[in-house]
Formats: sequence, structure tokens, C-alpha cells
Amino acid sequence: MSGSGITAPSGFRAAGVACGVKPEGPDLALLAADREAAAAAVFTTSRAAAAPVLLSREHVSGGRARAVVVNSGCANAATGARGLEDAREMARRTADALGCQPEDVVVASTGVIGVRLPMERVRGGIAAAAAALSRDGGNAAAEAILTTDTGPKQTHVELEVGGRPVRVGAMAKGAGMIAPHMATLLAFFTTDITIEPSLLQRALRRAVGESLNRISVDGDTSTNDMALVLASGAAEAAPIVEPGSDYESFCAALLEAARRMAWAIVSTGEGVSRVAEVRVEGAASAADADRIARTVAESPLVKTALHGCDPNWGRVLAAAARAGVDIDVGRSEIRFGNVVVAGDGEAAEYDEADARAALAEEPARITIRLSEGSGAGWMWTSDLSKEYVDINASYRS
Repeated sequence: MSGSGITAPSGFRAAGVACGVKPEGPDLALLAADREAAAAAVFTTSRAAAAPVLLSREHVSGGRARAVVVNSGCANAATGARGLEDAREMARRTADALGCQPEDVVVASTGVIGVRLPMERVRGGIAAAAAALSRDGGNAAAEAILTTDTGPKQTHVELEVGGRPVRVGAMAKGAGMIAPHMATLLAFFTTDITIEPSLLQRALRRAVGESLNRISVDGDTSTNDMALVLASGAAEAAPIVEPGSDYESFCAALLEAARRMAWAIVSTGEGVSRVAEVRVEGAASAADADRIARTVAESPLVKTALHGCDPNWGRVLAAAARAGVDIDVGRSEIRFGNVVVAGDGEAAEYDEADARAALAEEPARITIRLSEGSGAGWMWTSDLSKEYVDINASYRS
């Protein structure tokens, strides 16, 4: 049977089960390759990195992996040495169930920080998930990794390598604590190509940098962020051992899958009702443009104005001017959609109704044009709503 989402590429099986980490619903996912796969990952840069991140960094460092076990409902972060041992046990029990080594298993967790995993329930969940693994288990796995998400996020992309059809699959979770500085939340990718791990790592970093690393819901970075890709080689296409046209085709497909996941995360984030693309042009460098775009995208005042469709361009200007980048505000321009709302550091003549309508588009387009050079950058951001406050004011209860 052909899979979907994360199991769309051949050579993978998945499962999702309820084991009681969360009060209700599925909360443990297992993704397994039929044989050892090439692996690459990027992890949170938080100095409070969770136990599963610390462990998985070790396990994926050799460029190979066989499986990923994920629990939701508990982050297993800030849990000390016992938390790290719990993560190691998750790897051992998964390895025993699959007949591989613990070092072949990547572990991920998401949920409340500072709480230990209920390991008796997790043990039962791993056993149940291993018994339920199937080619059509991608949907269940995508459900099991969610926390405050409104629904599962998954996709697949088809391409050709060496004239043979291959696929890239993906699943992700994320709704809050979205302002990644490496990847975002939990995002998992699979492919059935054969590829050198070093090239796979390079492709993942490229894809993450132009997708998952360019979204913000609330300006917070998680202790558990992880993006991982596994390549099974099951499609039996020509191996990718060096850069070239096949490699670029794969990179483009991986980027497309990552951007679909990034859009799904930011557009369905906690309390989100509007999404905007913040674009900066004419900066002295791409790095400067990215810094300005991120500062504007993460500004609470910009995000609340977006929520109310209020074309308050002064908030955009103020955020851009505090980004720590040397700019000449008197030679800048701000647009909402196609409406020029400010130029040369002061208000332009525009119709307020047109500007409001531009902010109601999906996505709204906020463009800042500078006169410093040719650097450009962008971010996807969401509004900040009363519902977001309600969700996070009672997250643990």
C-alpha cells in the first residue's frame, strides 16, 4: 500500500498511538526505515536544549539512523540527568522493538517543560507503536506529535532522479514558541533517494534556512526544536554522491516540502487569524535585510496592528529602525500590498481603506524598501490575538 505524508517515499513505515502522556488523544509516534538510512538534522540553539535534543545530536552525528520516536505532551526539558536517561531508554526500547542499535534511534519530545516523562506509559506506547507500524501509518504519526496544533501538518513532493520517480515526505508540528534559530519545533522529512549524508546535511540546512527559519508566531524559541531528514535509498535511483542537476532537483523538492510545513505552522499557529510576509529590499547586505525583517515580524505592536488590519505604518518604521542596522530612514519606503503608505521617512498620500484591504489579504504583504544596497530578506509572521493570550495563560491547566 502506498503511504502518504511522511510515508509517501518508499522504505518507511509509521504509527501513532495513545499511551497516556497527554490526557487524551494520540501522543506517541514512531517512524521507521526498513533499513539503515542516511540521516541529517539541525537542532535548537537554545542553551536549555532538552534531553532528547542532547541525545539525538549524538545519535545522528554519524550520518545514519533507522528510526525516530516522538512523544507529545511532555518536553522532557529541564529534567536533569534523569531526563537524559529517560530519553536513552526511549531509544533502547525502540531499538529492541526494531532489531537495531540504540544509536540508530532519534528521540524527540514536545510539550510542557520541567516535567518528567511518565515512563511506564511511554514504554507501553513504544511497544504498541512498533506493533502498529505500516506504510499507511503516516496520518496517525502526524496526529500523535501535536500539542496545541489545530490539526496535522504533512505533505509530499514528487520528482525524478536519474529518470526514476522519487519522493520527499514531511510531517511537522508547531503552533506556539515559533521563532526558530535553526529549524522549528519538530519537523521530519523522508526521501527514498540514495544520497551521501554530507550532501543530505547541506540540503537540509539550505531548505531550513529558506523556510522553517523564516517564520515567527510569538518570538519564542523552543528548547526542543528539531528538523530531521532520512533517506532510505529504496527507490533505487542513481545515487547522489556529488552536487549536480539531480542534487539540485532534490534540494528544490526538499525546500518545497519545508516551505509547505513552514506555511502550515505560521498560518495555523496559536490564535492566528492573519499572516503577513515581511520583505526588506535595498539593505546593505542580506544579513542586514534578514535582521530588519525578523525585528519587524516579531514586533508585538506590528503583530497586533496586523490583527486589527490597522495600517499603522509607524509601528513598522519604528521596528525597522531598532533592528541594530544602520539605515537612512529618510530614504526609505513602506508598502502594504501595492499601497505606498510612507516614503522618505514620512506619511505618503494613500487611501486608508485601500491600506486596510491590503492588510486583509492572505498573506498581507509588508515591504520595506531601503537605499543602502542590494541586500534582500523576508519572514512570514502572524498576528497576535486575544486567543493567543488565552491559550498560553492556561497552557499547563
